[in-house]
Parts: sequence; structure tokens; C-alpha cells
Amino acid sequence: MKRTQIILVAVVALLFGALQAVYIVDEREVALRLWFGEVQAEITDPGLYFKIPVLHEIVKYDGRILPLETSKLEVTPADSRRLEVDAFARWRISDAKQFRRAVGASSIAGAQPRLERILNAELREVLGKVDSDAVLSADRVLLMNQIRDQARTQAASLGVEIIDVRIKRADLPKQNLEATFERMRAERQRLAADEIARGNEAAQRLRATADRTVVETVSEARKQAQIIRGEADARRNAILAEALGRDAEFFAFLRSLEAYENSLVGGNSSMVLSPDSEFFDYLKSDTGR
Repeated sequence: MKRTQIILVAVVALLFGALQAVYIVDEREVALRLWFGEVQAEITDPGLYFKIPVLHEIVKYDGRILPLETSKLEVTPADSRRLEVDAFARWRISDAKQFRRAVGASSIAGAQPRLERILNAELREVLGKVDSDAVLSADRVLLMNQIRDQARTQAASLGVEIIDVRIKRADLPKQNLEATFERMRAERQRLAADEIARGNEAAQRLRATADRTVVETVSEARKQAQIIRGEADARRNAILAEALGRDAEFFAFLRSLEAYENSLVGGNSSMVLSPDSEFFDYLKSDTGR
């Protein structure tokens, strides 16, 4: 019985020792084998590996692309309009040995603050050289690429590769928004006033043109009317003169009828004439009454 127990304990000890002597590297990981804290080997290929228990220490890092969210950063572009910038980066460990030497045992959690400081410094440097309009326009893509390249150079000392940098949002600080809105509102009002003034000016020109056209048209119409009236009067006088030449008595009779028509109308007007006046010659009967 005791011998069986001893064998069982020995088997368990051997199994435990065997398990302590092997380790597995996943395809998503990068591993370092340390010998008393010094890096002895870097394992990038997935598989089963052996180590000396106690003497060897295995440190594993995530070999995938990792996110880095930065806190809100206030930058001052070249036109002195402050902006609050939210950015993020994608990075991965490119040199596990250098990464271990740079961050020590703090691992990824210790590398992220240092990467954030590098990214913030490059954001301030690059965005501080351009106007805020460039940050808010399509040119921001070129700026982000420039920030990525400069941050990549700085991060290489950590054994890290910066894959990409993106600016999520770039806004004015809240205390500046109202003033900016007021300036935008004033600018729009100024543009509206200019448009209204130009419209009124165009309307005045159109009215003046229309008034001039009306005056010219009426004047021309009156001119033509006077010409036609003059021609008609001339024709009438010619006809009357011709009639006078043909029959003077009939002409005198016709002119008397016109005088009677114009003077003997109903109303309160009165005429004081002698009964023997020539005006009544054609109103007398043959007997003289």
C-alpha cells in the first residue's frame, strides 16, 4: 500500500514537473524566454516549447494590432483658435525584446501612457503649424498621416509600430462656441444685408428703366397723336375750305348750326342778344319772326 502511494505521488510529481517544463505560444502571441530576468530568446512561431522550471520565466505579449484611445487634448493651431481634439491610434509590438527593455515588467499597461504622451506631443506639434480651417477640412487626412509618421519614429524606441492615427473629433471649446456662433451669425447677416442692398439697387435700376420706357412710350404716343390730330384738322380744314369754295351760303349755314349746338344747350346760362343779331338769321321764319 505504501509502495503504491509512493509511486502515485512520484507520478503526480513527474506530471507536475513535465507541465512546468512546457509552455504553449498561441498564434496571436509573442513570447520571451527569460533567464534570471534577462531575455534569452524571442518566440514568434506558435507551438509547444520546453523550459527549465524555476530558472526560466516566460513572458507573453499580445501580437495583434491594439487600440489606443487618447484623452481629450486642447491644441492651439497657427491662427490661435483653440481646438479640443479627440484622437485614437492603432499599434502593435514589433520588437518584443526592445519592448521588454523599454517598459520592463509593466507590459502593455505601462506602454499605453507613454504612447499616449508621444501621440499628444505629435498632435500639438503638427496641428500647431496649420490653421484651424485645415484641421476641420479634408486636409486633415494629410495631417493625420504626418502625425502617424512622426509618432511612428518616436515609438520605435519602445519596440512598437504605430499602424494608424485618426482624429475622431476637433471642436472648439464650449466657452468659444457662443462667440464663434455670434461671429458666424454676424457674417451671415452682413452677407444678407449685402444681398438685399444689391437687390434693391437692381430693383431701382429696373424701376428707372421702366419709368423711362413709360415716359418715352407716352411721349411717342402723344407725338403720334398730335401728328394724327394735326393731319386730321388739316384735312378737315381742307374739306371745309373746299365746301366754302363750292357753296358759301351752305358753309355759313353749317357753321351757324355748330354755333347753335355749342351755345343753345340746357342749363342755367343766359344769352343777351338783340333779336336783329345775325346770330339768329337762320332761326327766323320766312315772315321774319
